Amino acid sequence: MSAVQVAFVRIAVVYLVGTGALGLWFLVDPTWAWAFRTTHVHAGVLGFFLSLVMGVAFWLLPRPGGIRTPRLEAWTLVLFHGGLAVRTVFEPWLRLGSAPAVAEPLLWASGVATLAGMGLFAVSVWGRARTPEELRRARERRDATPVVASERDAPRTSHGAGRSR
Repeated sequence: MSAVQVAFVRIAVVYLVGTGALGLWFLVDPTWAWAFRTTHVHAGVLGFFLSLVMGVAFWLLPRPGGIRTPRLEAWTLVLFHGGLAVRTVFEPWLRLGSAPAVAEPLLWASGVATLAGMGLFAVSVWGRARTPEELRRARERRDATPVVASERDAPRTSHGAGRSR
């Protein structure tokens, strides 16, 4: 797993523990549930479940043709979890009525960021979702394509022998 994929899974575990603790708090003192219920649901469904799905999907889905999307995965993590973190803080604060004036625009921006992260996830895995037949055809096309020797594969000249580049 890449560092980004590990981050998705670890953040998911943090949200799992956080939503469990919040749920326990609702049992102990249900008077707070009205302010945190929506945040609790978003943290559980998006923060835990969807984050875990994204991390595992980035890791396990096949990579036809060697598809690698590390920057797209990183931006997905930043936008998705950045937006969700802002929502987790400002949504209950807004419901409690003591949030600063910037809270509502930040809540809207967090929704846009989270959705953008979901969109990047969709874009990055769309081409990787293939049937076994599609994967076989892609392998056959790749294997039939002539390989061009790169500079790395070309024989070294005597003036560069023994030195690393």
